[in-house]
Amino acid sequence: MLAKLLLGAVLLTAVSAHAGEADVERVRVTAETAGTFGFDVTLRHADTGWKHYADRWDVVGPDGKVLGARTLYHPHENEQPFTRSLSGVRIPPGVKSVTIRAHDKIHGLGGQTKRVELPK
Repeated sequence: MLAKLLLGAVLLTAVSAHAGEADVERVRVTAETAGTFGFDVTLRHADTGWKHYADRWDVVGPDGKVLGARTLYHPHENEQPFTRSLSGVRIPPGVKSVTIRAHDKIHGLGGQTKRVELPK
């Protein structure tokens, strides 16, 4: 019985590790009202279920401050890559570009990020 439990734990760990970090694949930015922007962000992550999935992406300013975040409330096991949007992100005057980064429930922040120029 103990051997079966250990084998199950090893297999579960291997599946979770295989999913890897969440990657930002594409970003589309649109200017909205004065000083605010909308973001359409495409992520790729090998979601394996509720315990390991991409659960957020952030809009980060040049100073490292998070300017906006889009929470993802469920796994996207059968929808990869997937795109989600966030509007009304206020960007401070003078900021010309931001970085989009992704987060997953196991690895936290990591994976491929994208730096994007803001439209005028």
